[in-house]
Order: sequence, then C-alpha cells, then structure tokens
Amino acid sequence: MAISKSFDLTETPISVDSVYNRFKNRFIKASSFLILLGTFLLLFSAVSLFYFLQPYFEQIYIERMNTVWGVTIMVAGISLLLIKVSLLVYILFLYLRYKVIDVVSDEELPLCTVIVPAYNEGELVYKTLQSLVRSDYPIEKLQIISIDDGSQDDTWNWMKKAQRELGNRVSIYQQPENRGKRHALYRGFNLGIGDVFITVDSDSIVKKDTLRVMASPFVTNEKCGAVAGNVRVLNRDKAFIPRMLNVSFAFSFEFIRSAQSAIGSVLCTPGALSAYRREAVMNCRAAWITQTFMGQVSKIGEDRAMTNMILKQGYNVLFQRKAYVYTNTPERFKNLYKMFIRWERSNIRENIAMTKFAFSNFRDGSKIGTRILLANQWLKMIMAYPGMLLMLFFIVTYPILFFSSTLVSILIFSSIQAFFYAKKHSFVESLWAYPYSVFYAFTLFWITPYAIATAGKGGWLTRDLTKKELKQREPVVSIPS
Repeated sequence: MAISKSFDLTETPISVDSVYNRFKNRFIKASSFLILLGTFLLLFSAVSLFYFLQPYFEQIYIERMNTVWGVTIMVAGISLLLIKVSLLVYILFLYLRYKVIDVVSDEELPLCTVIVPAYNEGELVYKTLQSLVRSDYPIEKLQIISIDDGSQDDTWNWMKKAQRELGNRVSIYQQPENRGKRHALYRGFNLGIGDVFITVDSDSIVKKDTLRVMASPFVTNEKCGAVAGNVRVLNRDKAFIPRMLNVSFAFSFEFIRSAQSAIGSVLCTPGALSAYRREAVMNCRAAWITQTFMGQVSKIGEDRAMTNMILKQGYNVLFQRKAYVYTNTPERFKNLYKMFIRWERSNIRENIAMTKFAFSNFRDGSKIGTRILLANQWLKMIMAYPGMLLMLFFIVTYPILFFSSTLVSILIFSSIQAFFYAKKHSFVESLWAYPYSVFYAFTLFWITPYAIATAGKGGWLTRDLTKKELKQREPVVSIPS
C-alpha cells in the first residue's frame, strides 16, 4: 500500500543567511584541507630540494668561506643560532618548573572589581558582560564595571541592554569622547572598590571559573602584584587567520608565559584578561596615565606598561594557565598586521623602559632570569635590520638556497609548536603551526623593522570603523562552554 506524505514548507524556512553560512563553513573546511596539504607539499619539496642540491650548496659554502665577508656571516649565523637554541632550552627548563596556583575557597577570595573598557565592540560587549555575570565568583565580592570609550557604533545600546537584563550586577559608564583604552581603564580603577582589579577586553568571553582562578594567587602569594590569563581565540572557526593564531597563542601563553611565571617575571599581562593587586596599581596609577614616549602621551601598550611598573615595584607577575578567556582576533590580513605593528611598537617602548630598572636591585632574590628574558627581547630588536638585509642579500644572490633553507628551518622549528599543541590540545589543529610560520615568514617579516622605525607613532590602528564595516558586521559567535 502506498503511503503519501505531505510537506509544509512553512515549517522549516531556509533563510538566505543560513544558506550562506552553510556554504561558507563548507568552503572553509575544504580550503583548510587544501591550505594544509599545500603547506606540507611545499615544506617537503623544500626538504627534497635541499637534499638533491646538496653538492651545489656545498660549492656555495666553499666559495663564501674563502672571503672574509662569508666567514663573518657564517660565524655570526652560528653564534646567533646557538644563542637562540640556548634560550629555548632555558625557557623549556623554566616551563618544566611552572605550577598552577590552586583556587582558594569562597571565604578566602578577595573583593574583586572587573573592568571592561569598550570601543566600537557592538554586541560582543553584551556577551562579555553576560559571561562575567555567569561566573561562579561570590556575588557579594564581585563588582563589574563597563566603560564605553565614546564608541561610534551601538556599543552603548548593548551595554544598556546588558544592564537592564543583569540589573545591579553591572555598572555602566560612558566617556564623553574617545580618549583611548588607557583612560577608560583609569576611570575604572578610580571607581573600583576591589582589593583586586581584573581587566577584560570587551570582545572576550571568560569561562565560569576564570575570575576565581585569576584572583587566587593574590591570596596565597603576598608578593604577587599581577596575573596574566590564558588567552585563546574565540573566532577560530570563522577564518584562516584566527585558526592559525589559535595555535600561536597557545604556545605564547601556555609555554612562554608559563616559563616566565616560574621566575615571577611574566613580561606582559594581556589586555584580554589580566589581574592586578589594588595597592600595586595605586602606586603607579599617576605615572601610568601620564606616561610619554618621545614627548608624546602614550596611547598604546597600556598592558605592558602596567606590567613593567608593577615589576619595578618588586612584585612578582604570574600566569594562571587554567584562567581561560576567549577573544576575537583579526580575520583579515590588514587588521592582523596593524595589530602586530601596535604590539611591536609597545614592546620596543617598554623594553627601553624595563631596561632602566631591570639591571638595578628592583626586587629581592635572583634577578638573573628576568634579565635573560629582557635580553632575549633586545636580541630580536637588534637583529631586525641586519636580519632583513641578509634576507634580501640571499634572495638576490642565492634565491634557491634562501627559499629552501628557510622552509626547512620552518619545518624544524614549527614542529616544536605543533608538538606542544598536539600534546596539550588537538593533533589536527596543531598542524596550523606550519602554515602560520610560512605565512609570517613571507608576509609579516617586516613588522619589527617597521615598528622600530615608527615607534613614536601611537595610534590604535584597529578599532575605528567605517560605515561599510558597521553594516557588514557578522553575528557574534557562541560562547564556549
């Protein structure tokens, strides 16, 4: 007997957006496979080329070693490689000493003020405030402040919506004009009543236990002046750049900052999630808000500057690996390089500032480790121009040698990041360490030299929105569980 079945098309409407998103997701998956496949074909082709052209490379080596210039380059290159490997071994030694600080009880947790500065963030600030209110931090010990820094978009409306829904759990304020993130934080510090300040970017989502994990070190360690959170990428499934950055962030935080934390010298507490002892902030608040560089008021690098000023007071700066925050990262190349330029300019400025106190008796106990970390920062800056000039020289004179040796080096050193990520998280995602290294080596190599040449500029670069960008904003991604 035939069975008839009718369909009501009105029950399951298919929107244009859903079709587009479905197509986009499939395109990203297919493209991701092709990018990974292409990267490994490129890398292993370079290895094969390096192997088969070994006699040619040996001939070049013999020719260069017969000149003073060639010997000088060879000795300098080997020396630099030995220094970098030695630093990596030292970082590994410190990493193995790192220990997460346990969470304290509700009774021991300090009064905490969370400050969320926002500028042109739209709906994401609403999601950020929601995630903070859902935290398992004792309500009576938690103050949440959000400050709109003169946004051009509907950020203030989303903040008001959050306050209507969350009630007195959230206090919101609006700056009369855009003055920069540093001034928004400064207002939050002045309004805050907590013994611990936690700053969270307005495009970032925290896990339920993040706040208590961040606050606990201040209870168990009286020398703790600041704590860095563990930053992961929120929009990693939406584009290729965030997917690559997710692996890079994991290595930067869970490996590098873990090592720095082992000697109480995390060099930068990230804007996405940081915590500070109230007393330490109040001691340097005036110097921090009036900080200048080359005669100009500093509008960037507020996180690294605060970290420096707290280290200078003799406090330890630690990292809490289990304090997760998920933050939005650039999805387009233009926004990515602008972010890196801002970060590098900040590093240059604050490396100079740190040098002024790091070699003094700025705190009790050993200071050698802190100075080694700073020296590593300076090595990157010092080698920026010689490294770029050598790169251009080899591209012009020995292009095959340059490209093959560069790709082989990427295969070797990226494997360290990939292995680390695979062991901690996911093998498949760890493979993105390789295309990221290739991408950075050939498209972003100029960032540090350019940042050094333009260190006096202080624009934020990535927050201003055009009318077209405001209209094209995509919906906010879901909050991680």
